[in-house]
Amino acid sequence: MPADPVPPTSDARDATLRRLLRIAWSYRADCLQLLGLQLTVVFLTVAVIALAGVGIDFVRHCVDRTVPAPALPFFVPADATDQAVFVWLGAGILVAAVLRATLAFAFGLVSVRFLHGRIVVNLRSQVFAKLQQLSFRFFDSNASGSIINRVTSDAHAIRLFIEGVVLQLAIIALTLAACAAYMFRTDWRLTLACLSVLPFQVWFAIRFSRKVRPAYEENRELMDRMVLGFSENVQGIQVVKGFALEPHVQGRFAGWSEAIRIQKRKVFTEVALFWPVIDALNRLSMAILIGYGGWMVARGELALGTGLVAFAGLLQQFDAQVTTLASVVDNAQVSLAGAKRIFEILDTDPGVATEAGASSPGRFLGRVAFENVSFEFQDNATVLRDLSFVAEPGQRIAIAGATGAGKSALLSLIPRFYDPRSGRVTLDGHDIRLLPLPELRRQVGMVFQENFLFSNTIAANIAFGHPEATQERIERAARIAGAHGFITALPEDYETLLGEGGVNLSGGQRQRIAIARALLLEPTVLLLDDPTSAIDPETEKEIMEAMEAAMAGRTTFIVAHRLSTLRRADLILVLDRGRLAQVGTHAQLMAEDGHYRQAILVQSEGAPA
Repeated sequence: MPADPVPPTSDARDATLRRLLRIAWSYRADCLQLLGLQLTVVFLTVAVIALAGVGIDFVRHCVDRTVPAPALPFFVPADATDQAVFVWLGAGILVAAVLRATLAFAFGLVSVRFLHGRIVVNLRSQVFAKLQQLSFRFFDSNASGSIINRVTSDAHAIRLFIEGVVLQLAIIALTLAACAAYMFRTDWRLTLACLSVLPFQVWFAIRFSRKVRPAYEENRELMDRMVLGFSENVQGIQVVKGFALEPHVQGRFAGWSEAIRIQKRKVFTEVALFWPVIDALNRLSMAILIGYGGWMVARGELALGTGLVAFAGLLQQFDAQVTTLASVVDNAQVSLAGAKRIFEILDTDPGVATEAGASSPGRFLGRVAFENVSFEFQDNATVLRDLSFVAEPGQRIAIAGATGAGKSALLSLIPRFYDPRSGRVTLDGHDIRLLPLPELRRQVGMVFQENFLFSNTIAANIAFGHPEATQERIERAARIAGAHGFITALPEDYETLLGEGGVNLSGGQRQRIAIARALLLEPTVLLLDDPTSAIDPETEKEIMEAMEAAMAGRTTFIVAHRLSTLRRADLILVLDRGRLAQVGTHAQLMAEDGHYRQAILVQSEGAPA
């Protein structure tokens, strides 16, 4: 069970609230339209209650002519008979009720179109666009489950704030003002008596708000953990089943769900107390009305229909809005907790971005230089130390070293997935931080150790970096990568739809499609992060031979372990715990007594006879 999160400071909450209000203000035209509809609904509600009160008093007048007749509404003719008055009053109530229902329906339609449509869709688009701009450091430090939960669930926090807090508060204010005005107009003494419970309701709502705020934030963290666990289990289902650990993972998931249940029970305990207390106070105000108001009617100080009955209807409306106000307090805490997490993404510094004044030098030649480069993924965890070397255009640079030596980290600096802590990386003499980032990455093709394929056709996966590519270019890239043969053997060849992650292909087939995807852009610099690790030696030989033409004229960096690949390299960089231990060709390094020669000898001894 994780520790309770530290509640945000008052300043942080105020900043989040101000930002939410600015967003609400940006949609003011839609909000005013909704408020206009609701104001009319409130007016018609009060009108129906008032007409019903007039009707009751007119009934008393007809039964007992000593009882004065009530003031009739403007639409009742002055010379109308008693029966006609009832018809006119009934018609007025019917028309007001139909109009109220029609406007309430229109309010619902506008609300769904605006709140559930534009706001949520726009916000999710903003968050998704920001995620595309963030550097790998953000994704390294934030679990995928948390990110998914923020985009899918927390995005509703903004909608909830506008709908359940801003709009609801305005609607409550309008309704309370209309009801209170009519009640005070009827009798100010009875109004003050019935509303004497209001301060207690406000105090209890504030107390509830303060107690549940930290609990809602803790709930978000627990939900993140559960979503992450669920996501990892789906992605790693082969490992789970392979080790027959289904009962174990079921137990873990049940534990996460139980933690959420226990945590929510704390909130529900407060909620279970909150609503009955608010409702009891509402009933108390009604009891005051019946007691005090009934006494006033008996003394002739208050009319029965336009006084007590209408007052009761208005008080019910008033109490309903006070109860709604309690839900607004609840919504405010939920929306503030979710909005805070959304704003954390939107406010995150991209880390790696195109610098101001960056200019394009055109097509690169491919000269890559590292100048005293040091790099770390996390603070105080240096991965590369004072790295300096030069790769000339068209050279094939092999990177060798033990696991954790920094090989993949070195490759990740060239397309600026990360920026170095010190030193610089240059391309054709230009500091890559001063080059337009999209153009840099379009001219640096990369094949990862574990490549991801999208749930789309094979052709679309190959053309992912250049969706407008012709079929001819797609097939050419596939031929170079040695993928054309097996693709055309599939029932739908290039239009074969791949499952999630390319699950319906073998590891070698997925890798060849990834290589074709990189080659389609015809990059100046090609980065191959151990691309043949999931391929058998025979397939590796075919791919490497097919890629000879692709590597010609391109600066190619390849993380390699196999002797056949290392021998083809023009230059080999040997890394040892982040430092450049040796540099040279295969022959030169084998002539030295160093890390490279020792690793090759071990590999040779382990090779089959």
